[in-house]
Amino acid sequence: MKPRIVIHALLLAACAAAAQPEPVEVFRAGEGGYHTYRIPALILSAKGTLLAFCEGRVDSAADSGNIDLLLRRSFDNGKTWQPVQKVADFGDDTIGNPAPVVDRGNGTILLLLTRNPGKVTERMITSGQSPRDRTVWITRSTDDGATWTKPEDITASTKLPDWTWYATGPGNGIQLKSGRLVIPCDHNTHEGDVRYSHVIYSDDHGTNWKIGGIAEGKTNESAIAERKDGSLIFNMRSYHGKNRRAIQISRDQGVTFGPLQMDEALIEPVCQASLITTQPMGTRSNGQLLFSNPASTKRERMTVRLSTDDGQTWKYQKVIQEGAAAYSSLAILRDRTIGLLYERGEKNAYEKIVFTRFPLNFLKTK
Repeated sequence: MKPRIVIHALLLAACAAAAQPEPVEVFRAGEGGYHTYRIPALILSAKGTLLAFCEGRVDSAADSGNIDLLLRRSFDNGKTWQPVQKVADFGDDTIGNPAPVVDRGNGTILLLLTRNPGKVTERMITSGQSPRDRTVWITRSTDDGATWTKPEDITASTKLPDWTWYATGPGNGIQLKSGRLVIPCDHNTHEGDVRYSHVIYSDDHGTNWKIGGIAEGKTNESAIAERKDGSLIFNMRSYHGKNRRAIQISRDQGVTFGPLQMDEALIEPVCQASLITTQPMGTRSNGQLLFSNPASTKRERMTVRLSTDDGQTWKYQKVIQEGAAAYSSLAILRDRTIGLLYERGEKNAYEKIVFTRFPLNFLKTK
């Protein structure tokens, strides 16, 4: 091949790598009998199927009310999506905060959720007016998400008596190299409107659950990943007034956490975020972590970052959506590309939930 042709080919490849990935619409507000779709959670099954979960809010965009847990699946890496499935519906109640995890031992997909009466708001729960109305549930699929078991109440083993508000995830749980399943969660206590992130874990494929480490106060919706040395990095929404993510490290598989630090590189508007490794679930990290959130003091600028040193620094980043954006969920696809499911819109961040996909090298281009 002539040198000029080689240079031209390299330029074309570079342009393709840097091209902004196109979003594929998965859920749109006002369609399918739902006022708003919110709280995305994305996970890849053992067979390579993508599962995109969210809350279907029937009457309004509010966090309480008649809310169902919905799912769409993709068999072609997110290019097309199957019709909407209803995974959990408790009538007029709220059921949501999806936190899925895949057990690599048997391929079962476990989905943890939280529920409360639709007429009961978060404020009513945290104030003590209805403290016991927020409960924790689990459902399972053994057929790649086609069907789901009847949701089971696991509140007794996952929530302490003095906890009021409770949320699973939202976003993916993880399976450690040891086989332990770990789900990031958060709660409030009777002592007042103080929030705490925590984890729950299972060592028997999700049959029984225990409460693990509890983070320091003023933390909330969280994400967790296993690092190269086997430690866990707990990345949390923060109410410390600094618009930065809070971080704590566990060196005992999530049973306890070390002291809290603020990650000055990870700006946030006090919002949910996603954190995963670039390795397949259940295998030890190679030191590369991916992080997504609205990187601003407002819910805008959906950004994906790459760390090559287990979250100590974030060398690479790419803005995926400049405008309104909020919650997100990352996954590594079978072809090793990155999948991102996130909330976005023109006037506000809750107009639709979209999926986009790009190679890891896209984050390194300028």
